[in-house]
Amino acid sequence: MVLCFASEASALEEGAASWSEMISWELPMPIGGFCCSTGHEGSMAKKKGEIRRRNVEKILLVAEQVFAEKGYAGASMGEIAQLADIPKSNVHYYFATKEDLYREVLLGLLEVWKQDALCFELYDDPRIVLSSYIRAKMAHSRDRAYGSKVWAAEVMQGAPILQEQLRDNLYEWAKLKEAKIREWIDDGRILPVEPSYLLYMIWASTQHYADFNYQICLLNDDRPLDDLQFEKAVQSVTSVILRGIGLTP
Repeated sequence: MVLCFASEASALEEGAASWSEMISWELPMPIGGFCCSTGHEGSMAKKKGEIRRRNVEKILLVAEQVFAEKGYAGASMGEIAQLADIPKSNVHYYFATKEDLYREVLLGLLEVWKQDALCFELYDDPRIVLSSYIRAKMAHSRDRAYGSKVWAAEVMQGAPILQEQLRDNLYEWAKLKEAKIREWIDDGRILPVEPSYLLYMIWASTQHYADFNYQICLLNDDRPLDDLQFEKAVQSVTSVILRGIGLTP
């Protein structure tokens, strides 16, 4: 006997060959009056989780591009589903509304950028910390340019969707980084500077390569920066910021 739940199968149909391979299991034959699991149920749950992970990841990456190019108002779940090559009903299965999807894109970006700043906890040398942070930020400005544009658009509009999370989450996170910078200043390890302004300068300098990549391409003979040019850009941003606070790159 095979049982299958349609609501779950709907969200998995593109990744399964048959109904029995979606979200289903065979009931084991009773032995001595009891049922004993064959392990099939566990493998199906694992497969279901992997399909869900892949689909959600794909939807979020496509959504970054659509929200960046069309804005929140101009984006549609239908277009996102089409570009992701996933049925619209399945997109709604994972994200009930466009606002839910948009919020998840923004929160995902926030987590990525917080990961970029883990060097503040891993190292104590300001030169190593700031060099690592700038390089990580620059890398994501190149690899996740659409996401950076979505974030910039949200913030420039006063964060209508993400305002609460920014106040509760980003604020405390930034204050911890400022405290670390202030320690370096108090210890005489870098020149005195307002910590928040140093962070703003890093964010502005690195995210420029995402938010204004069209302008950069235009001024680079209508070509994106190649690997060598981008590495020089990373080194230039790092050098200017470090030298400005009395450090040698």
